[in-house]
Amino acid sequence: MKLGYTIIYVPDVAASLAFFEKAFGLSRRFLHESGTYGELDTGETTLSFAAHELGDMNFPGGHVAAHTSAQPLGFEIGLVTENVGEAHAKALAAGARELTAPANKPWGQTVSYVRCPDGILVELCTPMSS
Repeated sequence: MKLGYTIIYVPDVAASLAFFEKAFGLSRRFLHESGTYGELDTGETTLSFAAHELGDMNFPGGHVAAHTSAQPLGFEIGLVTENVGEAHAKALAAGARELTAPANKPWGQTVSYVRCPDGILVELCTPMSS
């Protein structure tokens, strides 16, 4: 078993793709002509976005829309970078909201947290020391 992809349900797939391209420098792999599904190239594991209406079709009982929650949902996307401060500033300039400024952690990483316009919580962190 291996993690193949992550799908996040968002109000506007194209807007989420554009934000992640601008804020984090990721490349768009695919946007379906319907605009309801798209993917970013992040390496071996694909980061995907789907429209809430697809979530409504998949989950008849409904789902929680991250952008409507006052607090971040209990999951995050972790993006690894050599320069957290620079990545953090770029994300804020693109429209993310700061949750935690870059800080050095006792285990050796520099870590910060931002919340994207679509409600997604993103951790920016340096690679773990080996």
